[in-house]
Amino acid sequence: MTGIETLVQQITTQVTEIAWSVFILAWAIGWAIRGSPIPIFKIKRTGQDFIEDAILAAFWLALGTTVFSLVSYVASQI
Repeated sequence: MTGIETLVQQITTQVTEIAWSVFILAWAIGWAIRGSPIPIFKIKRTGQDFIEDAILAAFWLALGTTVFSLVSYVASQI
């Protein structure tokens, strides 16, 4: 059983790292687009949308990671 638990833990860690990397990338791209000197409002609004979506994704990612860690901890104690 420990092999499966270790595999799930490793996969979860890798997926979480990738998700946080995508969040940081989207957030940086959003700020770069929003702060660019392009006079087209739609492009700047797209940057703002990237920022808003990245913040929501970070919230849900943090919440999901916390719940999974709690479930993992409880399962390991049983």
